[in-house]
Amino acid sequence: MVLEAVMLHVKAGREEEYEEAFRAASKIIASMPGYISHELQRCMEVKGKYLLMVNWETIEDHEIGFRQSDEYQEWKKRLHHFYDPFPTVEHFKKVHQ
Repeated sequence: MVLEAVMLHVKAGREEEYEEAFRAASKIIASMPGYISHELQRCMEVKGKYLLMVNWETIEDHEIGFRQSDEYQEWKKRLHHFYDPFPTVEHFKKVHQ
């Protein structure tokens, strides 16, 4: 399993709109091959800051299967305009529990 982790900064004043758009867009990512689960968490200290974590079976499921799909284009259309700056995506593999 691979964890995709992304720190997101949503434009000021658009947080509620973003959360609603994210809820709707969640159906897209959840339908993808190799998808396991995801969660979006809101930062308690910094307004507009979120942590997105998505569990994938493999990194290829995310980088190729999702990112190169038509579904990703729809995800991008619904969500990417909320971010400033545009986020950096990182992948992690569990080494200890």
